[in-house]
Amino acid sequence: MYELVFWQYQEGIYLNHQLVYESLVEQEMVEGLEELPVTVILNRIASVFSTWEKVDDNSWKNPNGKGAFQVKTTSQSIQIDCYGTEGKTMELLATTLEEFKCPCYDPQVPVRFDEMSE
Repeated sequence: MYELVFWQYQEGIYLNHQLVYESLVEQEMVEGLEELPVTVILNRIASVFSTWEKVDDNSWKNPNGKGAFQVKTTSQSIQIDCYGTEGKTMELLATTLEEFKCPCYDPQVPVRFDEMSE
């Protein structure tokens, strides 16, 4: 599994990404993060991946190749667990979340792909 996590900082707030990630994985509220339009984001992911088979409300698999992903949400974050998913698919997921001003945090590296730095 390869994990991607997305959140948005409030204006003027910038926190330690790893600590934010750890709190979000524990489904804790993090002061300084925006509330996300989770339903809108899930609908957008469903639209972008409309050719994929929807396994359940939050999971998709590629019917024409390898890869699957599951979306887990809190009111402040979107976590996407990728299973055998190709890099271009993960890039498309990241691009989709960027539409909502939510840069990708890759906890495997760990790096947050935004214009700011700690």
